[in-house]
Amino acid sequence: MPNNMIGRGLTDREVLHLCLEIEKGRCMSIANTMMETSHEELRNIYQNCFENASSNQYSLYEMMKDKGWYQSLYASKEQIGEVQELMQNNLNPDSESDEL
Repeated sequence: MPNNMIGRGLTDREVLHLCLEIEKGRCMSIANTMMETSHEELRNIYQNCFENASSNQYSLYEMMKDKGWYQSLYASKEQIGEVQELMQNNLNPDSESDEL
């Protein structure tokens, strides 16, 4: 992969970032395939693949986080409460929305 710098290879950070993005993509692809699979045995195979890809993704994330290369913002208790309320409202809509 060209990086526009002669004689310079990818850094460890760049390699881990690429690997992390690949694993995220694998997780999404496998999850989508699993949702469309009705054959139980095949679904179990995809489930195992998903668990493996998910584990790899989390390990890569942890490595990058430990090195300070991946920073996540932490939600406040208020933000968590807002999301919980939103999800509850979406999962259990009011009777008013049933009338529409």
